Amino acid sequence: MTKSQDSFQSFGEFFRLKRISLGFTLRSFCERYNYDPGNISRLERNILSPSVDKQKLEGYAAALKIPRDSEEWTIFFDLAHAAKGRVPADILSSEKALKFLPLLFRTARGQRLSRKKLQELVRLINNA
Repeated sequence: MTKSQDSFQSFGEFFRLKRISLGFTLRSFCERYNYDPGNISRLERNILSPSVDKQKLEGYAAALKIPRDSEEWTIFFDLAHAAKGRVPADILSSEKALKFLPLLFRTARGQRLSRKKLQELVRLINNA
């Protein structure tokens, strides 16, 4: 794929560009992997939000030739969870990662972090 993986805006965009990079049209991809073209089209256009069911996402990832446990794999799963407005299970199960969330939420809302909170965030990131 030509686009930097960090610059993907949505699950649908990632899915579509990955499918195209493999040389599949929408129809040929769906025929090959037995997916409904209407649903995949809606996923790619962000009309239908992706499932966050692990087996379903793993199936899509396999069809899209995304290597398990790669950076691309993580991005794929993170984008799916973000599209649903959910925090991925691996984040929720990590005490260290949970400490990041309030700071992340505050920053996302445009609230400035104090110097002390910013240093705390840096310390958490470095120790994660």
